[in-house]
Amino acid sequence: MPVKIQDGLPAADILTQENIFVMTDQRARTQDIRPLKIAILNLMPSKSVTETQLLRLLGNSPLQVEVTFLCTASYQPTHTEISYLETFYQTFHDVKEQYYDGLVITGAPVEGMAFEEVSYWDELTSILEWARTHVYSSFFICWAAQAALYHYYGVGKVPLPAKMFGIFRHRVNDRFHKLVRGFDDTYLAPHSRHTGLDEKAVASVPGLNVISESDDAGIYLVADKGGRRIFVTGHCEYDSRTLDREYRRDTVAGLGVGMPVNYYPGDDPSREPIVSWRSHANLLFSNWLNYFVYQETPYDIVNVAEAVRGDGILVQNAQDA
Repeated sequence: MPVKIQDGLPAADILTQENIFVMTDQRARTQDIRPLKIAILNLMPSKSVTETQLLRLLGNSPLQVEVTFLCTASYQPTHTEISYLETFYQTFHDVKEQYYDGLVITGAPVEGMAFEEVSYWDELTSILEWARTHVYSSFFICWAAQAALYHYYGVGKVPLPAKMFGIFRHRVNDRFHKLVRGFDDTYLAPHSRHTGLDEKAVASVPGLNVISESDDAGIYLVADKGGRRIFVTGHCEYDSRTLDREYRRDTVAGLGVGMPVNYYPGDDPSREPIVSWRSHANLLFSNWLNYFVYQETPYDIVNVAEAVRGDGILVQNAQDA
């Protein structure tokens, strides 16, 4: 089934060339089917690149998905034209009365700052609070995973001695968890971050399950007991050249970032990277959509608030931790 997107979104041409089924608003209106409503808060600088990466994964599913892209109102991105955002994006103010089957929040290049120092932190926490009653299941990526764990459970982040940068091997701790159904015992996934989770704090939170981790990269997949919150510390959505672009950008900027590990054949940046994480990235997103969104969310979307009420999940603001 297709992923439903807005007419004219640049990602549509790329996905069509890759034989990924996408559907515009005009065609979707002729179908009598209730698609899954997914909101994506895109905090990454290169909006169109991240759009394509996420739609590629959301579109590789037998489920029809309707996507709404969100951007912050309290911070104006510097890498994206205002006209582009006005055409393809909405703000929290525009959608706060609506209900969604799923919410995806991307990473953001603000790791070096305390959470409260991020210019859109108050807006983000408002969205996280709204998601309690207006979203059935949320999927947090990299910095967003750190931010959500901090806001909901008081779990802090820790600086790393060097950037966690490259492709790392992970093991599955809970092979019977639906999120990793079909996964191999070990698999590869990209990371690109300067901070990590306080793993002792994660382990101390009742109801949080560390589903997968890495000896080198630490915790990778965490979920709450009900599957309403999924936390992913890496970037499985990255395409083949993303780490390469980051490496060359940071090298030119003189940031002293090392070469991404396990990425270039023979550690030779002149050679084309080999994608070794795509199958598990697709499986992770399809498992989330199927088992934690489609199988659980009510058919009538306005009943999401009733469906999530009294589900027994631990909710704790960082300020109260």
